Amino acid sequence: QILYLKPPWTLANLLKCYKKHWMAVFGYVVPRSLLSTIECLSKHLYADKPFDSSTVCVLLQESKKLLHAFSCRSDYNGVLPQAYTEVAKLCETLGGVRAALVEQDLSEDIMVLSENAACEKMEATMPNLQSTEEKELQPSFHVAQENRHQEIWSVLEGVWNSMNLYSIELFQKLDPSAVTMAGKASFEEAFLGLQKLLAAVKDIRESIGR
Repeated sequence: QILYLKPPWTLANLLKCYKKHWMAVFGYVVPRSLLSTIECLSKHLYADKPFDSSTVCVLLQESKKLLHAFSCRSDYNGVLPQAYTEVAKLCETLGGVRAALVEQDLSEDIMVLSENAACEKMEATMPNLQSTEEKELQPSFHVAQENRHQEIWSVLEGVWNSMNLYSIELFQKLDPSAVTMAGKASFEEAFLGLQKLLAAVKDIRESIGR
């Protein structure tokens, strides 16, 4: 009788109900600081503009925080662990896509650096002929470099989140009372994940060496 919006609900309605009843209801179930997560989801999911990969990554991470917080209260008949696992899979898939994009960008960087080396030899003989257009390109180059750094950081964060999920699953199998929520992945999947991590670390070391 006192609900802000009556069921059946859409996702948009649920987010509005969360915000409306947060202090009186949900703030007593999960940490009140998670209101910022609700506001983030509501802001981006209904902004009427396309998502970039960084925004999608943020939304998935915020969703995982919310699901994990409510799972500390109950697994809601197994619904929350299943939802958490699906969101984690999306994070892993997105991490793979972003890693591929970063690798492509790094390959392009190598080509650009090679071209720049040749240009620098020419510029050494003509130090006073730098054009206005070249000066205008420098800020955009720094912005691109910063974006690539963010991409690399996101990939590493994805690897960390995957390993964290595997750790939860392993501890759940060893001692079910130690962890309140577990995913659906098997030991074989966890082992494959470790192999992927080793390969990723090897690639990072080789890249640093180059």
